[in-house]
Amino acid sequence: MTSILHTVTLLAIQSGPQGGPAKPGDPIATSTSLTGEAGGTAGGAATQGAPSFDIFWIFIPVLVVMILFSVFGQRKERKKRAQLLASIEKHDRVQTAGGIIGHVVEIKPDTVTLKVDETSNLRITFAKSFVTEVLDKSTASN
Repeated sequence: MTSILHTVTLLAIQSGPQGGPAKPGDPIATSTSLTGEAGGTAGGAATQGAPSFDIFWIFIPVLVVMILFSVFGQRKERKKRAQLLASIEKHDRVQTAGGIIGHVVEIKPDTVTLKVDETSNLRITFAKSFVTEVLDKSTASN
């Protein structure tokens, strides 16, 4: 196998870019493909110059689509979160970001007071933004 590749390499170096005999001033092919083409390009012609950036035109629409999905997904999540915080009412059972579960006793524009323990009447005030989910909605208004 190595002798075949060695022979093909020698033939590619001795022949010119179009497959004929080498002429003075012709570029010397340094690599060959398994088909025996010099330079690994179609027709044996060596390509020179700047690399083609056509592949990057494919990535631009993909990048734009990814950004749009990200922006619209975040907007959807913010809307859902704002709706959750606006729907909190007294006597709802909620869970905070810290994992504390309690019943809503008082609601102010920025804060929520939770009753955590029934026996000691322990109440804790949190920022309204720390409420992560409503576990049970109140069924009767007291």
